[in-house]
Amino acid sequence: MTLFAIVLVAAIQGITEFLPVSSSGHLIILPAITGLDDQGQAIDVAVHVGTLFAVMLYFRSDVKSIFGGMRRLATGKMDTLGSRLLLLLILATIPVVCAGALMKLSGLNDSLRSISVVGWTTLIFGIVLWWSDQIGPVKKKGEDLTVKDAMIIGLWQAIALVPGTSRSGIAITGARFLGYSRQEAARIAMLMSIPAIISSAGYLTLETIEGANTALLRDGAIAAAFSFLAALLALRFMMTLLRTVSFTPYVIYRMFLGLLLLGIAYH
Repeated sequence: MTLFAIVLVAAIQGITEFLPVSSSGHLIILPAITGLDDQGQAIDVAVHVGTLFAVMLYFRSDVKSIFGGMRRLATGKMDTLGSRLLLLLILATIPVVCAGALMKLSGLNDSLRSISVVGWTTLIFGIVLWWSDQIGPVKKKGEDLTVKDAMIIGLWQAIALVPGTSRSGIAITGARFLGYSRQEAARIAMLMSIPAIISSAGYLTLETIEGANTALLRDGAIAAAFSFLAALLALRFMMTLLRTVSFTPYVIYRMFLGLLLLGIAYH
């Protein structure tokens, strides 16, 4: 890949990974719209690693608490905020891992990577996000997250395996329906992204590690760096904006993008 293509892919991944607009959807349509070659799994791994470090840095206090709770949870104790949060994040990730494995084994994964599918899911789940944001009550904080809520949001998150859905968007949708405020719903969704990204990147790494070479490692390092910076800026922008603005701007963007994609798909 050229340097321009690597930076473009990294920037798109970084910006869209945590905004509720679907990073996978954007990366699928990029080659179709620009004529660029598909970035390949190695670059996918790199940009995911970049966004992983971005979310861990932005929510470093929560991440520090989670790491601190690992030892307590390993001994079967959940008497700290960190150990409890770690368990909840693990439980929320189980539906994604199971659904991902089933889709991979069935071959459904590849058949869903089309512009028409991305267009429809961008539209439909954009409307669902708007609906949850309008009717969802505001009665819970992040500290109120229960095993039941974590599993429910995890099931919502599994739907994001369909390209165009948006992992962050669907997790926020589930959290808003359960009564978490906009900022708290976004925070929960971002923290749930950590094990989800680790699982995804780990799986892709196993598939691509044999073909790694110096040039690929160099391109991956560049992609990871740019996706890290883009994701950090996007996170800061969204979390700041949510203090005063709803998710409606993202929904409007999804409507425009979805209609554009469907126009291209059925032209």
